[in-house]
Amino acid sequence: MFVYITSGTYEFLKEIKSKHKKENLLLMENLEKTVLLQETEGKKTVFASPRKFEVVDQRGELPERGFVVLDNIPVREEDRPGFEHRYKKRADAIEKEPGFIGLRILRPLNSDTYVILTVWQNESSSSSWKNHFSSSADKSTNTWQDLNKNIFSGPPYVNQYKLGLRE
Repeated sequence: MFVYITSGTYEFLKEIKSKHKKENLLLMENLEKTVLLQETEGKKTVFASPRKFEVVDQRGELPERGFVVLDNIPVREEDRPGFEHRYKKRADAIEKEPGFIGLRILRPLNSDTYVILTVWQNESSSSSWKNHFSSSADKSTNTWQDLNKNIFSGPPYVNQYKLGLRE
């Protein structure tokens, strides 16, 4: 499974989505940015120059509506196997959380930045998970903040979007 992500104006990306109704395309936006995500079995994309990823692990669905969190984590090449193992363990815990809809662990194909994509029913579900997770007794599977900083090739960052905001 592969995921491709591109950005542009809402109108432009909405037009791409309308032209490719048979594709699994998700239109996401926040106050600053609009992105279109394509999830597909093959390596062919409808985008001209997307960010490209292979799905390492997946749980649940990617629906038309919800709240999306993209944890962008640049990881050094030699540390990728350990990083993926850690996040696969984390996936087991997250799918039991109230409000959880979907998760994709995305290995970059044309960069060093992994994306941990989670979809929630709403922003409060995501916040509840984040608060619960950061205060939980099991710190062994906690987020990127507690990982050995030497595995990073750059600073991690988070993007948050809403699905189906204008649809």
